Amino acid sequence: MQTCIPSGYQRRWPLTKQAELLDEPVFWMGHLSSCVWREEAEELLFGADYDAVGDFHRQLFEQAAWPTFTVPLADDHRLHIVYRTLPDDPGIDYLLHHPGWNQAELIAQDDGHFMGPGLSWPELVAAADSALPGGSTTNPDARRLLLLPAFGDDDVPDDAADRLAGALRARIGVEDPESLASALLEDQGAPGPARWTTASHGFSVNDGEYSFRNPANGFAPTVERPSQGASALAP
Repeated sequence: MQTCIPSGYQRRWPLTKQAELLDEPVFWMGHLSSCVWREEAEELLFGADYDAVGDFHRQLFEQAAWPTFTVPLADDHRLHIVYRTLPDDPGIDYLLHHPGWNQAELIAQDDGHFMGPGLSWPELVAAADSALPGGSTTNPDARRLLLLPAFGDDDVPDDAADRLAGALRARIGVEDPESLASALLEDQGAPGPARWTTASHGFSVNDGEYSFRNPANGFAPTVERPSQGASALAP
């Protein structure tokens, strides 16, 4: 089924709804694979399914369609998670969008040329727990795991591991979700953790070297667009 393509984002590509993938534990294992960097964490995530996960995601990225998942946000904004299945440039894009914008805003990329983080922990939790309709799933655990590769925060609250362990237990069924949750929060993917502050215009920014949400980076968007999306991402 064709999905709504964010304005200005690769209109020639076949973005498609594939919400049924969210019921596959091997999908989640592959989706979170970039979030683990140590051998112990990989073993906690994959267990005996390493080869099965590799085969599943190889086939996923070989299809012509671009699987796309959506998490609704406040004020009619959306976060789109797009599996970019280009043969020479595969990866996952995290896009902030609003129907009134002339283009979607890239906030993170999960690929060989990773960019991020795009979300603080409070922002991730707010988006996952909002219960807003209109997305690929209303399940907060699924939303939490969908957004996790875009997350990076050096100030994670004490209850974060419990929240994440609950999602891992519910959606993947790993043997030791508590240890895996701790490992994921320690590793935090390729960009790693970042320090988040509130800019003078009222929106959150970070100090990540590879982050679109660090205004000190030359590739970061201008002040206007982050300010427009501030209410959508605010916890």
